Amino acid sequence: MSDTNPNPKHLVNSLGTPANLYKEIPQVVKKLAAFWSEKDYCDYVGPIPIPSHESIIEIIHQIRSILFPGYFTRTTINADNLEYYLGQETMELFENLSRQILLAFQYNCLRNNEECTHCAERGHEPALQFIETLPELKASINSDIQASLEGDPAAKSRDEVIFSYPGLLAITVYRIAHELYKLDVPIIPRIMTEHAHSLTGIDIHPGATIGKSFFIDHGTGVVVGETTEIGDHVRIYQGVTLGALSLPRDAGDRYRNKKRHPTIEDDVIIYSNTTILGGDTVIGANSVIGGNIWLTESVPPATKVLLKRPELVYRGNGRKK
Repeated sequence: MSDTNPNPKHLVNSLGTPANLYKEIPQVVKKLAAFWSEKDYCDYVGPIPIPSHESIIEIIHQIRSILFPGYFTRTTINADNLEYYLGQETMELFENLSRQILLAFQYNCLRNNEECTHCAERGHEPALQFIETLPELKASINSDIQASLEGDPAAKSRDEVIFSYPGLLAITVYRIAHELYKLDVPIIPRIMTEHAHSLTGIDIHPGATIGKSFFIDHGTGVVVGETTEIGDHVRIYQGVTLGALSLPRDAGDRYRNKKRHPTIEDDVIIYSNTTILGGDTVIGANSVIGGNIWLTESVPPATKVLLKRPELVYRGNGRKK
């Protein structure tokens, strides 16, 4: 005779999961929700939505499609429809960017317990100011592309650099984010550069100041800190860190808005895996810094800094006579 009242422990769902296990989940949910009432609560539940990470990434793609028409869209673009395409895309960019900037300012006011009285205007005005920088952005990025062609013999064409060079992608996103950073737009610039960081392994803070014709070769592991200043025609290789000296635990408040990262003047080359630290450190113009070097002091202009060649030891069949 079949059992008409089976033990709940033996009930399973379509995935084969015993039904009684589900009763443990609400307890976990209550513990998670309890964090909301704590002073250092860092999850967001509220009446004003925060900027959308997904939408900001879409804005990056939209800006790149405007700066490089025909490269990152399926639309066929020619001389006859170029202005129409750019006009349509730029209008849509203005609307999308305004919306995300507005959300960023509203959230910033909420987080700081401020009245959100002018957030609507602060959403539209920075978006328009950013749109007005697009021709200048295009010129800057064109100089970065040319620097890639001049600095890398493996670069066969501008198309190859635009499509495939991680250094150019990271620099492009940095230049976009830096313009928004200068307009005091909260949170969005950092979301942008960290997205590029996740794709390329190149970490450039949007607050850094970088001149024209900047070239990052290979790029993996490059770090450029917030208060770094880089001149024109600078070339750096993979693994280079332009960072801050070791800071105390309360550095977040004491050193915020102070120069903590080095200055790299014009026409400097920094080879792979070199670390340059400190806000007072200046690498003079036309200098060359070799690979695997640690610097915390300034270097005069037109100087080469190289490690003394180490002694190589060969053993076994490869022993050097």
